[in-house]
Amino acid sequence: MAMTKSTALALILALMTAPLAAQETEAPAEGEAPAAPTEAVPADGASTDGLSMGQEVGGDGVGSSYVAASFEAWEQRCVRTESGIDPCQLYMLLKDKDGNSVAEFTMFGLPAGTEGPAVAGATFIAPLETLLTSGMMLQIDADKPKAYPFTFCTQIGCIARLGFTAEEIAQMKKGANAMITIVPFVAPDAKVELSLSLKGFTAGLDAVNAANEKADAAAIAAGDTAPAEGEAPAEPAANP
Repeated sequence: MAMTKSTALALILALMTAPLAAQETEAPAEGEAPAAPTEAVPADGASTDGLSMGQEVGGDGVGSSYVAASFEAWEQRCVRTESGIDPCQLYMLLKDKDGNSVAEFTMFGLPAGTEGPAVAGATFIAPLETLLTSGMMLQIDADKPKAYPFTFCTQIGCIARLGFTAEEIAQMKKGANAMITIVPFVAPDAKVELSLSLKGFTAGLDAVNAANEKADAAAIAAGDTAPAEGEAPAEPAANP
């Protein structure tokens, strides 16, 4: 089942690594002395002799991702929410013929109300040294390959966004293997082929869809819904 827009957006943003934001400080007004630095208070209370005892960073709080289950080479990766009913995606780390980790491939359901022909999508993250003008190519078993363009690049790599029809998803469920091909920037005459095993794909996608059905229901019950595609947000109620 497809996710609601709010659930899908939160999931995609949380599962993609983002660069750290720079810390900003406010400059003092002209003629005003700078404010004295504020000492950070550690989680376990005041420090001894003015020494900071440190504060734990990260953890398993809301917004953190985790692996809920594995299906052969696929992982069901989810994002923790306040409700505890978490949305998920299907993830695979792609390696080259020498076993080096090269790229990432993530499958997800499209938001409810999305007009076809795509019923599911994927995010492919390639290395920054990829020749973008060549795009990426995906071939399922012995069928004809399809080419997809790269959309944008970030510090973590260059991203292609793929759409799949119901027929293509059915084909992947019945298939044994898919092949992704990219071209290195430094060697435009060469090709890097990355095997995308389809073993466990059906069970993994079913598990992800089931998790997202529950996450959608929880989001709707909490009032966390978004307008349908092309529909304007509801107008706020007038104050009495």
